[in-house]
Amino acid sequence: MRQRSVFGLMLSLLVFTVHFFTACSREEVDMVKPEIHFDFSGASPIACDTLFFGEVFHFRMNFSDDVELGAFNLDIHHNFDHHSHTTEGIPCPLDPKKPPVNPWVFIQDYPIPSGLKFYEADMEWVLPSGNDAGPYDEGDYHLVVRVTDRSGWSAYKSFAIKILHAR
Repeated sequence: MRQRSVFGLMLSLLVFTVHFFTACSREEVDMVKPEIHFDFSGASPIACDTLFFGEVFHFRMNFSDDVELGAFNLDIHHNFDHHSHTTEGIPCPLDPKKPPVNPWVFIQDYPIPSGLKFYEADMEWVLPSGNDAGPYDEGDYHLVVRVTDRSGWSAYKSFAIKILHAR
């Protein structure tokens, strides 16, 4: 009889343990990538826009996610060699290919406040005209925007812009 009660106790413990761990792991798993929106009035910049060194750059885009947003990243780099990772399929007129001499590069991460499913990034700053090496190269650039949600899913949009020196 003692053997049967030990077996029953062990079986009860096993059932309890399995139930405990499966009941606690029923948290929803985020399987949806966040989204980047710049198809609204006032979005800036958009494909083929021209920006100017020495002038105010206004960045305004919206991000959304089904559960919770995490952060976004802004990457601006030269496209003097006409490489492509454009996601928007909008052809912009390109200058002739050229080697970079003093290209401007901007890469910056921005956190999004916790708990948000929608966030509007609205920032502005003056684009620098140059550095210790002289004026920045003007011409064709790419603007790449990435957004990541709290679960680690990410999305990006990339398009061509032109950056010139203000005359």
